[in-house]
Amino acid sequence: MAELEDEEMMMSSNSRRRSVPVIDLREFEDEKAYTKLREACEEWGCFRIINHSIPLDLMSQMKTVVRSLLDLPPEIKARNTDAIAGSGYVAPSPANPLYEALGLYDFGSPEALRCFCDQLDVSPHQREIIERYGRAVYGLGLEIGRKMGKSLGLERDVFKGWPSQFRINKYNFSDLTLGSSGVQIHTDNSFLTILQEDEDVGGLELITKNGEFVAVDPCPGTLLLNLGDIATVWSNGRFYNVKHRVVCKEATIRVSIASFMLGPKEEAVEAPEELVDSEHPRLYLPFHYEHYRKLRLSTKLRAGEALQLLRPSPHNNTN
Repeated sequence: MAELEDEEMMMSSNSRRRSVPVIDLREFEDEKAYTKLREACEEWGCFRIINHSIPLDLMSQMKTVVRSLLDLPPEIKARNTDAIAGSGYVAPSPANPLYEALGLYDFGSPEALRCFCDQLDVSPHQREIIERYGRAVYGLGLEIGRKMGKSLGLERDVFKGWPSQFRINKYNFSDLTLGSSGVQIHTDNSFLTILQEDEDVGGLELITKNGEFVAVDPCPGTLLLNLGDIATVWSNGRFYNVKHRVVCKEATIRVSIASFMLGPKEEAVEAPEELVDSEHPRLYLPFHYEHYRKLRLSTKLRAGEALQLLRPSPHNNTN
């Protein structure tokens, strides 16, 4: 377990401003922990976890591997082609000129991992670290998903078989880009994101429900989790798909690792029946995850607005 200081000491740097909730994974024998988790999902769409199951040395080794891959020549990074739309290499663009990323879709698949490693000439040692990290973060995502479900009174596990993706991000900040956006305001198109932040460089900002920007300072050894559009649909509107952005705060390279629990691979994305009743009618029509991913790309609605296109007609009975 990642042994850390208690919540108040850890967050002392944020004591005079709002900060994201902190969830201690050792506390879930107490029902109050589920209430705290539900409130974090509903009000913030984001929380930081401490005492998680990913070893600190593995996190450090993974960051070293990630930095080496992001430093590869552009022609090698370009080999990282899409497995599904938008899942491969993202080069700097007019919309996000300071940002680039590499991606691996379904990192639980040995074939997908082999393809990713072959594309980027990954060494056997680097592959071993990626495999270990992928298994650990995937298991953690399933654990958190089950706890989120239980916080809403759902006892059954509905997340088995959901694919995951990881995306390693690089922000090329300099003196000339101070104050600029590293990546524009968006929501994630997934269910849950587990973010290993750059331990030295900040810049991530969340947008609360009332439109307030909240800076998220790095906290080494912890993981930051945020909810995406699929979480809003799955929870029947209870959970908040938090908008966020990255802003250049200092002239240096910023690197982060984002692991996404996406959505069901074959089945439709929809709220479980337990979360739908006369007081909580179904808010979104069932759809497949890949359809929604393509919808966001085609419409360029990347801050949660695309969900409105999936609302039922008032003439439809969706209960």
